[in-house]
Amino acid sequence: MKLTVTRLGHLGDGMAEGPDGPVFAPGALPGEEVEGTLHGDRLADLRILKPSPLRVRPPCPHARSCGGCLMQHAGDALVAEWKTGIVAGALAGQGLAAPVRAIQTSPPRSRRRATLAARRTKGGALVGFHARGSGTIIPVPNCQLLHPDLMAARPAVEALARLGGSRSGELAVTLTRSLAGPDVVVQGGKPLDAPLRQDLARLAEDHGLSRLTWGDEIAALRAPPAQQMGRARVVPPPGAFLQATDHGQAALVQAVAQAVGDAPRIADLFAGCGTFALPLAERAEVLAAEGEAAMIAALDRGWRDTPGLKRLTAVARDLFRRPLEPDEFKGIAAGVIDPPRAGAEAQTHRLAAARVPVVALVSCNPVTFARDARILTAAGYRLDWVQPIDQFRWSAHVELVARLSL
Repeated sequence: MKLTVTRLGHLGDGMAEGPDGPVFAPGALPGEEVEGTLHGDRLADLRILKPSPLRVRPPCPHARSCGGCLMQHAGDALVAEWKTGIVAGALAGQGLAAPVRAIQTSPPRSRRRATLAARRTKGGALVGFHARGSGTIIPVPNCQLLHPDLMAARPAVEALARLGGSRSGELAVTLTRSLAGPDVVVQGGKPLDAPLRQDLARLAEDHGLSRLTWGDEIAALRAPPAQQMGRARVVPPPGAFLQATDHGQAALVQAVAQAVGDAPRIADLFAGCGTFALPLAERAEVLAAEGEAAMIAALDRGWRDTPGLKRLTAVARDLFRRPLEPDEFKGIAAGVIDPPRAGAEAQTHRLAAARVPVVALVSCNPVTFARDARILTAAGYRLDWVQPIDQFRWSAHVELVARLSL
């Protein structure tokens, strides 16, 4: 069957109109003529008969086999237009419209956090990402996504697989770049007994790992794996959420700061380890609430260890089960809310009822963002602007910050 691709779907697949409705053409771009065998609503054995002028040679030699990146065959301008369109489409789905700013995209080789698959083999170890739709591990020695500091940690991951992995099982090794070296969390390894603990401590020292967590237990701590958040330095708990790139974090913080302006007292909801709360505390009083006790404790320690910050109140609270109520926003001039992908419908309703003058709504899911933004606009808020941010380069993910005001 021959078809012409008309658009990109939300997961990056080309889409065309088939005889019975939309057809997905994985790897195809708008304007391309393609041919393949139709299986349900997908084209298999795809051949591109007429390539788009926006098609580019993937910068990574592993692009065809590795499942880590989806869109390396598309030029940057096309990807930016596609992701901006996803945001605009989500807004339109809720009957919303606002100025959508030019997307800010993190550069190649900037990801500071990633989870690699690792397996012990007869001859050593296999480390990489899974192939697309498969459990096969694809080595990625020339990965164009990960920061060079993470790429330099690959020998450590191989050593971990040889030491604590098995040929029948697979390790999930999360690497996070920190100021003191790679912060490593390993899941799926052998039970942590005394001999293994000693071996892991030596491995961490030999490879310059800042911290090595085996399962749920810290096996080695060579130096605290601090992260910079404004003027403060924070040591997150193992595996804690962190923005994917330094560039992305800076762009998000800048947009949030612009949204809240000179508000003297700010509430930061789903505050994590302080991505927004700590930079904001350089010029405003902050109420920071977060459900994970270890993360809010790390935020609080970072604030206490940094001279010159304004008052910050750190509260451990499950905002899904116990949202902050309207009366708890007394004196708050601006709210920042950065929930997980599911959004924060209940907490957004409380924000709207509290009539907090300005809200900076941060999201990694345009659909739930638009739903929550609709709650605010229905309560009388104006959607002033939306800033898309792409720190998951070559993927289907897009993040955003929006300013809403009364």
